Amino acid sequence: METPHTRAATADGQDGTPAGSASAARSRRWWRLPIGVQSIIAVGLGALIGSLAPSAGEQMKIFGDLFLNLVQMVVLPLVFPLIVLGIARMESVKKVGRIAGKAILYFEIVTTVILLIAVGLAKVTGIGKGAPVGGADPKSLQNLEQGIDFHELILHAVPKNIFAAFTEGNLLGAIVFALLLGVAMAAIGEKSAPFATLLDSVASVMFKVVGYVIRVAPLGVLGFISYDVAYYGFANLKSLLGFITVVYAGLAIVLGVIFPLIAAIYRVRYVALLKAVGGLAGIAFVTRSSEAVLAPLMGRLEAFGITRSTSSFVVPLGYSFNSDGSVLYQAAALVFLANAYGADTSIPALLVMVGVLVILSKGMAGVASASIVVLIAAGNTVGLPAEGIALLLGVDFIVDMARTGVNVIGNSLAAAVVDRSEARGEAKRRAGHGSPDPAGHEAPDPAEHEDHPSARALQEETAR
Repeated sequence: METPHTRAATADGQDGTPAGSASAARSRRWWRLPIGVQSIIAVGLGALIGSLAPSAGEQMKIFGDLFLNLVQMVVLPLVFPLIVLGIARMESVKKVGRIAGKAILYFEIVTTVILLIAVGLAKVTGIGKGAPVGGADPKSLQNLEQGIDFHELILHAVPKNIFAAFTEGNLLGAIVFALLLGVAMAAIGEKSAPFATLLDSVASVMFKVVGYVIRVAPLGVLGFISYDVAYYGFANLKSLLGFITVVYAGLAIVLGVIFPLIAAIYRVRYVALLKAVGGLAGIAFVTRSSEAVLAPLMGRLEAFGITRSTSSFVVPLGYSFNSDGSVLYQAAALVFLANAYGADTSIPALLVMVGVLVILSKGMAGVASASIVVLIAAGNTVGLPAEGIALLLGVDFIVDMARTGVNVIGNSLAAAVVDRSEARGEAKRRAGHGSPDPAGHEAPDPAEHEDHPSARALQEETAR
């Protein structure tokens, strides 16, 4: 029999809480959904808005731009102190050079292997034959640079004004200055302790700020997807479906074969690494910018167990010199254009393309569609008309998402490999001095191996 008490309970909720409180609790539960789930929901909503209301979809790009601005605002203030502290806490300048050498050697070997795989796939499948390159609109390339000036690239890496470099978001210049500052701090020893404490405090604060920024990532995803679907549509998908398929197949081989093989050689827990950085790779996938996740990626890798000194040095360096997904796309695109224009695609010609891309792909910026700039320069170098690249712009956002996500995973693996290599080397050096670690691993340095409290907080925040 229903009583006034039971009616009140029903009106308020099954547990007797007021209806307003129940609604607030549901709202909080929505907010506490994992960032990845929120982003997937945002993708669906964005695609719907872009398809049904294209004009509104194009206007929503402002949300994506705001998110990227927020991220870029905090990247250098976080990455800079982490690099400086990572270098300063290394045992010697020799270790800095050793890690840099290992990282660059790894970048060169892995990107070259990926280029060969991409060229082989494109050659076997014959993508680009009969492609309608004659209908490409060269006007779409007018706002892109037509080449890469290596003279300017070197000067860009050594800025004459570090404050200007920070203002311009010059990540490569900041890395060089941070390297010099870290080496100087290591050289003077205890005298640099107050400055190190200040930098550590700055890093802690910036980790917290990054946690706030990541909370609004789904809003940025909504804006980018709405715009992409509204602006680009799917008209060019049919004619370029073969190209898209080859790129995605190549990226799948990299993620499912090459990376696991590298991880197995160095005994890196690849599946665990994917779980640790997968959500951030998903955000990079949608925003099409690897810089969008650089700051939180540092915290995730540290929480995964990679030493701060290694991750804070290798990952930012990899953003300029290790774009695994991007180089695969560029190689497939060059073969596509060569087939479309009937150019030479013999083995020697393909090897020349690989060599050109090995050089031009270094120093690539971690921003959306930077691969197109490199592709234009490579096309000019091997004699392919730039106009044909305009055809690929119609579907660039589709492949750009995938290659950017792979870039994030590739740089995470690079940091793990270099860190593992350092641990092995340290164990051998200890054994050579007659004091091996009982477990056969590098003895942890509390200053480097202990998880940064802010990094743990960031991991918990972004995992919710």
